[in-house]
Amino acid sequence: MTAQPVSDAPVVPARQASRLVELNDCLSLDNLPGRDLDPTELAELAASLAAQPHLWEDKVAFSDEERVFASLHRDANVDVWLICWTPVNDTGWHDHDVSSGAVAVARGKLVEHNLAIGTESIETEVTAGDVYGFGPDHIHRLTGLDKGSVTVHAYSPPLWRMGQYSVKDGVLRRVSVSYADELRPLD
Repeated sequence: MTAQPVSDAPVVPARQASRLVELNDCLSLDNLPGRDLDPTELAELAASLAAQPHLWEDKVAFSDEERVFASLHRDANVDVWLICWTPVNDTGWHDHDVSSGAVAVARGKLVEHNLAIGTESIETEVTAGDVYGFGPDHIHRLTGLDKGSVTVHAYSPPLWRMGQYSVKDGVLRRVSVSYADELRPLD
């Protein structure tokens, strides 16, 4: 047995993003399999919806005071959201509890921050046409980069709870919040 090389580079899903145009024969709301989806399937679904603005254009709006978001679909296995961003919008650090997810950038760009210990967070710019999926162990923070950015997010199983994180006196803490609450930085 040969030893496999160990990479010091962290796995950052946003840095492994696919392009929307690379995903052919994607899942759509019309052909969902009736079961929970994995991160790759969620990326296909989010990409499919992001590439069809006629399905969400009427829900697009922007606010610096709060992120604008709208549910596009929810069933027993999948939850899909449209989120609109300005440069001051910030989710704060969060996870998606037991749900896997995917983010497809339909317009503009945002930054995904991945929590790192002993160093600054890892920042990845995600631009229009990018899509990536992640598992339920993924902790991140999303911030708007352009006024007028629009993203499609898909989750499976559907979101019920999320964890929000903050650091107080050098200690990381998690607060459980409802999927319907707007995520904002806690500190």
